[in-house]
Amino acid sequence: MSDAKFVAVTDASFKDQVLGAAGPVLVKFEADWCGPCKAMKPMIEDIARDYDGRLTVATIDVDANSQTAYRFGVRGVPTVLLFKGGEVVGQKVGLPRKADLTALIDAKLS
Repeated sequence: MSDAKFVAVTDASFKDQVLGAAGPVLVKFEADWCGPCKAMKPMIEDIARDYDGRLTVATIDVDANSQTAYRFGVRGVPTVLLFKGGEVVGQKVGLPRKADLTALIDAKLS
């Protein structure tokens, strides 16, 4: 992957890296056993590159970090939440098309 802002967050780091981030953060909730999560990885990497400098892209493993998943009502993976100013401003559940995900991001970044 390129130098795009792409980080792995945990229950312990979520507050600082996502809620306290200076800019918007797209968080993909995933699990190692999840086929759609793996299929979504190239799309998330593309988005991290395409939006570099405007958006931080993060992933969180729901099995190892269940507190954060529970806190935000994540019941299935993959789930993508878009945070802006520490608040959830957008959500996609399941494996979205890239166009749908970028439309959500573009609508909330403007």
